[in-house]
Amino acid sequence: MRKRILAASFIASLATILSASARTFPTRSITMVIPFAAGGPTHVLGRVVGQRMGEIPGQQIVIENIGGAGGLQARR
Repeated sequence: MRKRILAASFIASLATILSASARTFPTRSITMVIPFAAGGPTHVLGRVVGQRMGEIPGQQIVIENIGGAGGLQARR
């Protein structure tokens, strides 16, 4: 009997801890990097896709255009 009470209290405390620590993902804005200059077709398409993608998690998608080097990106 005592083991059941101990197990039940453990499960209840674990459920409380897990529900209290649950956070929505993501907690900050998402950055979408477009490796071409702004104003072109990739920029327009990136804006449309980013807007639709932001509706899924309910989070803002920031579009960042980084042009140059023929679309190649250096790691940050």
